[in-house]
Amino acid sequence: MGALKGRDLLSLADLSTEEVLFLLDFAAQLKSGSVQPRCPKVLGLLFSKASTRTRVSFSVAMGHMGGQVLDLNSNLTQMGRGEPVEDTARVLDRYLDVVAIRTFEQAEVETFAHHAKIPVINALTDLEHPCQILADLQTVFEAFSTFDGLTMTYLGDGNNIAHSLLLGCALVGLNVRVATPQAFQPLPEIVAKAKEIAGDRSSITITTDPEQAAKGAHILYTDVWASMGQEDKADDRVPIFMPYQINAPLMALADPAAIVLHCLPAYREKEISHGVMESSASRIWDQAENRLHTQKALLASVLGAEI
Repeated sequence: MGALKGRDLLSLADLSTEEVLFLLDFAAQLKSGSVQPRCPKVLGLLFSKASTRTRVSFSVAMGHMGGQVLDLNSNLTQMGRGEPVEDTARVLDRYLDVVAIRTFEQAEVETFAHHAKIPVINALTDLEHPCQILADLQTVFEAFSTFDGLTMTYLGDGNNIAHSLLLGCALVGLNVRVATPQAFQPLPEIVAKAKEIAGDRSSITITTDPEQAAKGAHILYTDVWASMGQEDKADDRVPIFMPYQINAPLMALADPAAIVLHCLPAYREKEISHGVMESSASRIWDQAENRLHTQKALLASVLGAEI
């Protein structure tokens, strides 16, 4: 735990393979109840975007450890009136023990981290969602007891989830396929970074063919087709993305023991069919629960909690 004390998590690429595996093992212990950290510290949630799972799971995690949470809605702070990020960072650094930031620009969390000494956690930006992917990896390991030889297929928009999945799968040696329409592929620099991390341990495939991507896959994963801030484009995207819907015909192409993941919120009959979401293959609710355990492991680790 000492290696993570005081650390930021702005991108999954900030972590080593050993650190990711440590966090996943720690999260499993927390879920089982075999350990219970004590951490009477103060977490600030500085959120500029709507949140259910992230806000609640971080808050419950701190409560379980005897800590406190300040929900710092940007509209209720001076940032909403234009106070520079670096000034807010310097002030909150004097009050808080850790801060989780959910915003649009990755540069905002990076600027905040540059001007604050306390740990800064990326709770979602338009570029990445590292906390979500830690929970996803825990869910995969619970289902298969290994990462070796498994293939994760992500279908839909090459967004922040796709970016962090590429990095997270590369770190643990999961083969990953990302299938998107041509104009919605993940950023080339993220793909290149994931390939650098993966080396020869796992394969990374970017394609426009959803059926080819689904063949033999052990995990099928999707997300909304229009992220927060893109709601005005949602209807226009439906015909473009409909071939990437996770449905029964696509599931039939996957491994017979394949599981299905969705980071939520879900729009049934768009990116995922109602039948698949409610099927025995779905691990979506386990995945949502695991946000609590992985984030508690992360908070306890960066704060140096007592066990």
